[in-house]
Amino acid sequence: MLVIASAALLLASVVTDIAARRVPNWIPALLAATGLALRAASGTLAGGVLAAALVFLLMVFCWRRGWMGGGDVKLLTAATLTVPPLAAAWLLLAVALAGGALAALYLLLGAVLPRVRPRPGGDGRGLARILSRERRRIAGGGPVPYAAAIAAGTLFVLTWR
Repeated sequence: MLVIASAALLLASVVTDIAARRVPNWIPALLAATGLALRAASGTLAGGVLAAALVFLLMVFCWRRGWMGGGDVKLLTAATLTVPPLAAAWLLLAVALAGGALAALYLLLGAVLPRVRPRPGGDGRGLARILSRERRRIAGGGPVPYAAAIAAGTLFVLTWR
């Protein structure tokens, strides 16, 4: 149940990050709580907290350099608690690879979206609205929704056997 709750929270972070380029504080807070419960249940609480602290310090360095947002720092730190401590390095690798794929997707979208036009008479909701908003964000050099990479990497590590 805790893994399912973690997955649901990660997916909620993706939705909010795509919609508003923001991860509300309640998501990493609840994810950290589920992660702490997972680590306590597996007897790896101390190692999990140590791994999360190290990831936090590394991510704060990245945040200070402007390489990632503060919400992403909190989300990745909380996500680290959900995986076994010895899998933290694999988590960082999986998130980095997913981030590379996300960046490549946004490069592709930057080339394709300017050509996509909303349907005349459309109601401005759904996929057309999302694509229109993303087109403006990409054209303005806005950030990518990195919560998607964090979620993908975490879910991969959580389900990888």
